[in-house]
Amino acid sequence: MKINSIHPDPSQADKLPYSPSVYIQGGGDLLFISGSTAIPLYHSHPHVHEEHILPDDIREQTRRAMDDIKLSLDACNIDWNNVVKVTKYLTDMREADAMHEVMGEYFGDWKPASTMVCINNLSSPGARVEIDMIAMVPHNKD
Repeated sequence: MKINSIHPDPSQADKLPYSPSVYIQGGGDLLFISGSTAIPLYHSHPHVHEEHILPDDIREQTRRAMDDIKLSLDACNIDWNNVVKVTKYLTDMREADAMHEVMGEYFGDWKPASTMVCINNLSSPGARVEIDMIAMVPHNKD
């Protein structure tokens, strides 16, 4: 299986924190990772207030969300290079650069296809970012 970033103009690729598209060749399965915020992945329902006390810093909130997402990648024995699509929800678009900076720490040089949406509120009071992903799991990773 090969996962390739597609840039209509490769000379401009370094200007984007994402790929305009991703092409997958060969066999694999899809892993859909639910939206993750800075709250612990496993938290009480109904919600317990203490589990929803979040740091105000967008960088720390992004790290916590990415760390929770990594748990799903690890459970399937894959890494960030298998992520083909990311959707990011921000409550303040001015924090996009800081969020992308932290995401870059996880993805390195790989830039999956991406969508970013600015919304009023997220599922947890004080949450400023939520991220969901789609990843490819090669058939030989069973």
